[in-house]
Amino acid sequence: MTVRSRVPFYVFVFLLIAAGIAIATWRHLELGIPWMTGEQRPVWMIEARVDFEGQNSPAEASLHIPEQPPGFRILTEQAASPGYGFSILDSNSGRRAQWTKRDVAGPQTLYFKAQFVPDEDVIHTPPVRKPRALTVFWEEPQATAVRELLTQASERSSSPESMTRELIRLMQPDNRTQNTTLLVSDDNYLQLLVKMLNHAGIAARTADALKLEDARRRQQLVPFLQIYNGKRWLTFDPRTAEQGVPENLLLWRQGADSLLDVVGGDDSQVSFSMLRQTVPALQLATLESNANGLSVLGFYQLPIEEQSMFRMLLLLPIGALIVAFMRIVIGIRTSGTFMPVLIAVAFVQTTLVPGLIAFLSVVAIGLLLRGYLSSLNLLLVSRISALIILVIFITAGLSIIGYQMGFNTGMTVTFFPMVIIAWTIERMSILWEEEGAREVLVQGSGSLFVAICAYLAMSTPLAGHLTFNFPELHLVILGLILLMGQYTGYKLSELKRFTPMKAYD
Repeated sequence: MTVRSRVPFYVFVFLLIAAGIAIATWRHLELGIPWMTGEQRPVWMIEARVDFEGQNSPAEASLHIPEQPPGFRILTEQAASPGYGFSILDSNSGRRAQWTKRDVAGPQTLYFKAQFVPDEDVIHTPPVRKPRALTVFWEEPQATAVRELLTQASERSSSPESMTRELIRLMQPDNRTQNTTLLVSDDNYLQLLVKMLNHAGIAARTADALKLEDARRRQQLVPFLQIYNGKRWLTFDPRTAEQGVPENLLLWRQGADSLLDVVGGDDSQVSFSMLRQTVPALQLATLESNANGLSVLGFYQLPIEEQSMFRMLLLLPIGALIVAFMRIVIGIRTSGTFMPVLIAVAFVQTTLVPGLIAFLSVVAIGLLLRGYLSSLNLLLVSRISALIILVIFITAGLSIIGYQMGFNTGMTVTFFPMVIIAWTIERMSILWEEEGAREVLVQGSGSLFVAICAYLAMSTPLAGHLTFNFPELHLVILGLILLMGQYTGYKLSELKRFTPMKAYD
C-alpha cells in the first residue's frame, strides 16, 4: 500500500495562509484600513476666504489651489459661494478654483474648503519637463556684487543644495558685507535669492505655505524658496536655510503661478483659516477607497442591508474554527457537528444571558412535547414536521410573554434557526432513549460550552472588524482548519482516561 506524500497538502495550506496575510497587508497599506478598531486619524480642514469689491460688472475670481502638496493627501474639496458658478480648472501651471458671476456689486466673499490628510508616503510627481534656470541680466554695480557672492557660495559648496544653503547664510544680516548691503532690501530678499540662483544655473522659484495651527483664523501664506536639483524640487526656509518641509507646513502654491486673480473687482485679498479634526481611520479609508475606485475590493459599495448580512455571515468561519479546535484537539462532545456555531450566531444577536435562557426554555419545552409525540408512534417525517410547528408556537409564546412582561428576551428568540432546534430536540430525545439522560446532559452541556466559547470570540469588536474589512483573512482560518483536519493524535480530554497506563509504566 503506497502512502501519499503530504508535502503538496502542506504547500497548499502554506500558500492559503500566506495569500490571506499578504492580501490583508496590502489592503492595510494601500487602502489605509486599520488593523485595530477605534483608530483615529488627523485631518486638517483648510478654508480659503477671498474678499473683493464688485464694480457693477461681470466678475471672475481665480484662486490657486494645491494639487499634491508634499506630506499630504487631498480628501475633499468644496466651495461655498451662493450665486456664483464654480469650477476647478487643471492646467500645466497648476490647479485653480474659479468663480464667475454675471453682475457683481459691493463687497463679495467667496469660500473654498479642502480637507488634507497627513501622509508621509505621498510621492510628489516629477515635472513633465525638466526645469531650466532662467536667464537673468544684471546691471552694474549689482552684477559685480552678484558674481562675488556666487563665487564665495560656490567655493563653499559641492551641490545645488549646499550652494543654496551657503548663499542664504551669506545674505543674512549677521554675515552681510558691502556687496550684500548693496543688493538686499526687505522687499526684494526672496526674489533676489531666486534670481541669483537662476543666474548660477540652478532652477529656482518661490512657494507659499501655510503653518498649520489648530483653530487659527485669517492666516497669511508664508513664502519659501524651492530649487531643482536635477531630480526633484527641494524646499528651503529663506530665513534659516533649513531644507525640507516640516510636518506642520502645507505648501499651498509652488511655482510662479499667481495666487489670486480677480477680474471685475478691486481690493482683492485672500486669507486662510484652519481646524484640526480627528476622524475614524476606517471611515477615512472608506472615503478614500470610494474616491480612487478601489471600493470594489470590499463590501462598502453594497446596500446597508446586505452589509449587515455579510457582517454576520463572515463571523461564521471563526465559530467553525472554535468548533473544530474544541472537537478535534480538546475532544468535547457536542450535539451535532456545527450546532454550536448556529447557537453562537443566535447569541451574538440576542446577547449571551437572554439567548441562553431562551434556548434552554425552548429546548426543555420541546423535549417534553417530543416525549408526547413519541408515544403516538408517528413516522419520522411527520414527527419532525410536527416538532417544527410546535417549536414555532413555543418561540411565539415566549415572545408574547416576554413582551407583556417588559423583557426583550422573548422577542429575540425568533432569531434561532427553527429547523435546527427541532432537529436538536429530536436528536436529544433519541439519545435519551438510547443512551440515557447522562449522555444528553454531556452532549448538551458540551454544545452550550462550545457555543459560548464561539460567541465570546465572534462577539469581540476586533473579530467583526477584521472579518468584514479583511475578508481574505478567512483563507488563514481555512488553512488552520485544514491543518487540524490532519491531526490524529490524542485529544486533551483523553489524557485523563489514559492516566492509569502512565502510572503502570
